[in-house]
Amino acid sequence: MDAILEAAARILESEGFEGYTTNAIAKRAGVSIGSLYQYFPNKDAVTAALVMADAMQLHDNVYAAAEATAGQDFRMQLNALIDVVVAHQLDRPALARLIDVEEHRLATDPELEAKHASVLALIRELLVANRIDLPFDLDVVAKDLFGMVHGMCDFAGDYGETDPDQLKARIRHAVLSYLGVPAS
Repeated sequence: MDAILEAAARILESEGFEGYTTNAIAKRAGVSIGSLYQYFPNKDAVTAALVMADAMQLHDNVYAAAEATAGQDFRMQLNALIDVVVAHQLDRPALARLIDVEEHRLATDPELEAKHASVLALIRELLVANRIDLPFDLDVVAKDLFGMVHGMCDFAGDYGETDPDQLKARIRHAVLSYLGVPAS
């Protein structure tokens, strides 16, 4: 199944939606179309699994960064989380962009929604633990920050951002400014 998902990812990266068919995925994965259909009933099922795998990887990396920086200064914690998100976006930017498109097109997946909710909970915990004086309600701020970082990363990917340090600096500035937290 991993070979099928990686084949699907590579096709999306290299050919976009035009070349993204179950036959092309099976061929790239080195499996028969029948074998592909044993795991996935259709192309959307492959795409949904690819979206979920991407979300799981990002979720796990975000939580690992949060765990590694627990108890440190808020800015250090924030930097670690931003580093993870930017690295994820810029590692395979074409794929990240297309996965985002497909995530919004596909039916809502409760497991995917649970991952998003988990990240929002992590953001809330980070803000509360660091006693950040919030400009708005905690839940609203968590969603705003999630959207801000996600949007800035997506936009950077759309326009071919290649300098991760510049992107991280802009995101950090936006988040800290929104929160009214000094940069240092």
